[in-house]
Amino acid sequence: MYQHTRLSNNRLSFFSKFKNFDYMLLTCILFLGFISLATMYSTDGGKVLFHTKSHFIKLVTFTAMMLIFSLINIKFWFTVGYLIYLAVIGLLVWTYLFGIQSSGSQRWIDLYFINLQPSELMKICIILCLAKYFHRMKLENVNSIYTILTSLIIILLPMGLVIVQPDLGTSLLIAISGIAVLWFAGINHKYFIYTMLGFLISLPFIISFLKPYQKLRVLTFLNPDRDPLGAGYQIIQSKIAVGSGGIFGKGFLKGTQSYLEFLPEKHTDFIFTLFSEEFGFIGSAILLLIYVIIIYRVLAIGSNSRSYFAKIFCYSFGVAIFVYIAINMSMVLGLLPIVGSPLPIMSYGGSSMLATMLGFGIVMSSRVHNQQAIA
Repeated sequence: MYQHTRLSNNRLSFFSKFKNFDYMLLTCILFLGFISLATMYSTDGGKVLFHTKSHFIKLVTFTAMMLIFSLINIKFWFTVGYLIYLAVIGLLVWTYLFGIQSSGSQRWIDLYFINLQPSELMKICIILCLAKYFHRMKLENVNSIYTILTSLIIILLPMGLVIVQPDLGTSLLIAISGIAVLWFAGINHKYFIYTMLGFLISLPFIISFLKPYQKLRVLTFLNPDRDPLGAGYQIIQSKIAVGSGGIFGKGFLKGTQSYLEFLPEKHTDFIFTLFSEEFGFIGSAILLLIYVIIIYRVLAIGSNSRSYFAKIFCYSFGVAIFVYIAINMSMVLGLLPIVGSPLPIMSYGGSSMLATMLGFGIVMSSRVHNQQAIA
């Protein structure tokens, strides 16, 4: 456990804050945003249509918000950790009662300027809440029954509210975000092993409670060719598109699977498939390298932060970003069932980008105020 020091009274000037930015992280985020905008332009057939316009507006707006969040003292994010968590819990309850219904799900709130998906925000807010919870925790209390049960309630409450939407994929991502915090907070690793064994043993029982479309996704993952024109169509076309890109790709705006409309949902969860077809293995490797640098800088910022709260948040957020990327890419390559996991910043979706930029804003705040200790 890290030793906590008293709160520093050091106040940074406006220009000093900009000087303290992690410009490598910021450059990678901006470059990734440029790539995502170019790819979205390709999904619109090389024209500035709805998805491109909307993605550009959200990208500019949420990047500006990230910069504003970065200037706010990290102590503020610590102070409001519980309040933000409870606010998003309230939004999830509101979604359950009055949310927008679409394709059999009720996941969004109509805010007129954006259809907000609170479950996406919860993936970040749960890290914020648990990082605050463990900040002042004494080492001897980390593995107490009370601490573990409280942590599980913090994780399971939003999971339950998201599962009933229904959105099993996002609920699992929320759980992973929370579990990452527990790992870095020092929860005994044997509990993770017991949980994993219990999950594997109960898996047949869990599958029996899945909805028909969720069971179909599992069966399709195991054998996509069982229904090549139905449930398996999406993943089969995705693998064909990725494979057809070869080493150097077919070229910008020249993806045949995309332009001939063989690839469904190409602007959201399957954005990597379109990118890989057009830019090939080399382009995909460069995209992965950008993500690797981003994750490395997030972890490095956590390592250099003075407050334990900032360390836990950065470490957990970095791991969460890695998991989101790994799940999305594994999904489009047929290595995992389709669970509806967007690729950070790349995929179309305002709520996902808002949550991601909120996370990066808090990370950058940790960098700008890395000498700020929290009592």
